[in-house]
Amino acid sequence: MRELLKRHFGYDSFLPLQEEIVRSVVAGDDTLVLMPTGGGKSLCYQLPAMAMEGVTLVVSPLIALMKDQVDALRANGIEAGYLNSTLSPAEISRVQRQAFQGKLKLLYVAPERLATSAFRRFLNSFALSLIAVDEAHCISEWGHEFRPDYRNLSVLRESFPEVPVIALTATATERVRKDIRDQLELRDPNVFIASFNRPN
Repeated sequence: MRELLKRHFGYDSFLPLQEEIVRSVVAGDDTLVLMPTGGGKSLCYQLPAMAMEGVTLVVSPLIALMKDQVDALRANGIEAGYLNSTLSPAEISRVQRQAFQGKLKLLYVAPERLATSAFRRFLNSFALSLIAVDEAHCISEWGHEFRPDYRNLSVLRESFPEVPVIALTATATERVRKDIRDQLELRDPNVFIASFNRPN
């Protein structure tokens, strides 16, 4: 893992909890991560994606950041793509073709896309290695940023019961964490809560 970390991301060592989280994911365990913004959440699914066979599906509500993340991954030599409402039908077809042909390691999608049966059929056309749910607090009606479209994510567990799920958020009370576990049907997840105390 450290070799992949150095080669693709340029880091010599992990931030606190990152290595344990990565090992949990690669072992195929469901994982719940509570980590402050800037604490290195993205690496917790991006690095496993490099080590696992197939495509990692990343669900994110932050359309504006998808392109930035994908551009950064590509700059690091990692094949990634995204599907959201900013793309033309031709661009969507191109990205879907890349996933089908096994040319992507990470595919970022907006949660709204999971509501369509056509997209769910598309997901069954290639091998999924991992499902990463970013901003996972959006799934909870007890959270301050509840997104109804996140409730569609339960279909992922139904459709891909063997694929591990990692849920990540920077903000979640105990009630919200329980709701995340229940809504995503996480199975005995390993829970990691990073310190929010930062040195000035």
